[in-house]
Order: sequence, then C-alpha cells, then structure tokens
Amino acid sequence: MRLPACLLLSTLCLPATAAESVYTKSDFDKDCKVVEEDEYGGVTALCQGYGGYQIHFAEGDLRQSVFYGFVGTWHEAGAFETFGPFNHVAPTVEWRIENGRPFATIRRWFVSAGEDAKGKPKPDIQVLVISRVAQKADGEGCVVGYVEATANPNANEIARQVADNDARDFACRYAEAQWRGKRSSEDVTASSQFEERPPE
Repeated sequence: MRLPACLLLSTLCLPATAAESVYTKSDFDKDCKVVEEDEYGGVTALCQGYGGYQIHFAEGDLRQSVFYGFVGTWHEAGAFETFGPFNHVAPTVEWRIENGRPFATIRRWFVSAGEDAKGKPKPDIQVLVISRVAQKADGEGCVVGYVEATANPNANEIARQVADNDARDFACRYAEAQWRGKRSSEDVTASSQFEERPPE
C-alpha cells in the first residue's frame, strides 16, 4: 500500500484550505435599501448578504462599486472601486466561508468592451472580482484581485485560490489588487478611490 507523502514525512495530511462556498443572490429591487440618491442618477444602497454581513452597493456614471461586510467609517468618505469602462455586477455572490464566517467574496462583473469598427457594441468582458469581507474587529474590506473569466477557462478555480490565499490578510487601502491569469485586453483597467490607510 502506498502512503501519502505527508505521512511518509511524518507530517499531518491537512487539506489545502478548509474554506467552502455559499451562494447568495442580490436583487436590487427586493434585497436592497437605498440610502442616498443624487440628481445625476448616483445611488448608494445596503443589500442583504450572507448572515449579518451586508453588501454596500454604489453606482455613478454607469459604473458600480461594491464592498462587503462590516466596513469601517472610512467607507463613508466616498470609497469607490470599479473599472474604467461602463460596468455592472451579476446578482450572484460567492462567499468563501471558514468556520461559519465569510472572509472573501467572488462576483462576476460585466465590463463594456466598447464598439467595433462598424459602431456595434462588442460583447462585454467578464471579470471575476475577489474581495475581502470586512469583519467587525477591523472594518477592512476591499478588492483583492481580478480574474478575467472570458480569457481563462479555469477562472473560478483561480479566483478561489486568490480568495483563500490572499483575502484574509490583504492590506485594504494600502496594497493594490492584482490581475491573475490571462487577459484578452489591457484596456479594461480597474480603479480605487478611498482615503489612504491610516499609519499604524
């Protein structure tokens, strides 16, 4: 009988991660409460998430921004993470859960690819956005990484690896979220707007 390498080395055979996925859907009309609107069509809202973890949604100039969990007071200063081109999020949210607590989310975004030579809209570029879920203890939530779903057949697998490996300790408002995997277009750029992380 062949023994696992970890037993041969007298170490414990532990799974690479104890995390699992739970899925929720966020219907703006049913699951969200508008907090503020402006005359230009901008809106901020609180949406139902997983357990007591809320989804903080904002939209302005046909671009959306989403934070998750118990975000700190820094969020009230107009925090906004989005893409340069027009975009919108899909309703389904994948929550990465460990010991009953969500620590990361994965959500599909649809980002405009502009028009072709004949002036017709190109198919949207789909991007999986991995975010850290803010906890009561720290209030830190933000985008951790990006994976272009239209360029990577295994985009979901890559996104879960990023979530499980990077989200827990990601330094929100200090570290910069990175693209992972292949990209079909460098024109799809991401942007973040929020106050700098205060000095420790």
